Amino acid sequence: MACDPKISKLLSHIQACRSATLPGGRLKFYIGNHHVGYVWPDFARTLAGVSADMDLTDRLVLAANAAPRFNEIAAAAGARVRFENFDVREAIGGPVLAVLDRGALPSFGVIGVGAHLNGLVQRPDGWHLWVAKRAANKKLDPNKLDHLVAGGVAAGHTPFETLVKESEEEAALPAALAAQARQVGCFAYNMERLEGLRRDVIYAYDLVLPEDFVPQPADGEVESFALWPLAAVFERVCASDDFKFNVNLVLIDLFIRFGLVTGEDAAMLRAALNPA
Repeated sequence: MACDPKISKLLSHIQACRSATLPGGRLKFYIGNHHVGYVWPDFARTLAGVSADMDLTDRLVLAANAAPRFNEIAAAAGARVRFENFDVREAIGGPVLAVLDRGALPSFGVIGVGAHLNGLVQRPDGWHLWVAKRAANKKLDPNKLDHLVAGGVAAGHTPFETLVKESEEEAALPAALAAQARQVGCFAYNMERLEGLRRDVIYAYDLVLPEDFVPQPADGEVESFALWPLAAVFERVCASDDFKFNVNLVLIDLFIRFGLVTGEDAAMLRAALNPA
């Protein structure tokens, strides 16, 4: 049976975030005995050349006692720097083994964690969603449509703490209001991007906002906010690539939960979003 074009487009958004095949020519990267990422062989040789603490065989291993110098070694090998550290773990929920600059995560294929907020408003004519437009000067995905609030989880913070902090910084959303958000999902993907290998885990939250709340661009990362009917968001996602790639995952989940996709189509999308 042919798939509805809208459902096909939604599936393509999910598949786009799952574009990486692992190891796919990369070498496994370890900190001590913990497998934390993947690196290209050329980059592995560069790392081994700048630090005796990097042991290169059929894998690349950073000595556990050198973990505190991970950023220093990565920078010496030419990894990108964004001056924001993320925790390095073997798996979500596992112990923190090191910290690594956010810009270097894709070079090492280290897991990155993010928090995204569906900012919802219930009006007499139905559900609406606050949509952000990313600033034109963003290094990644400029001018793309985005969530009301979304951000990476910095070292030492939880996704919920990040959500509350980013709400004030990005949208002038008071912390007391942001703290009412509830987690509704968690989505993982491995994606090949220009910046490297993205192994991301996104925590999704819903927050029903008062009708009189109007977000304000507060830190320059967002150009503007607009309140869209949820049905219009659905149509845009089904017809374009206008939303940032990982925002689509959270929105597809929202469409299922709010009944814009039902039955077998919903079951198919749910299985793609959260594979066993």
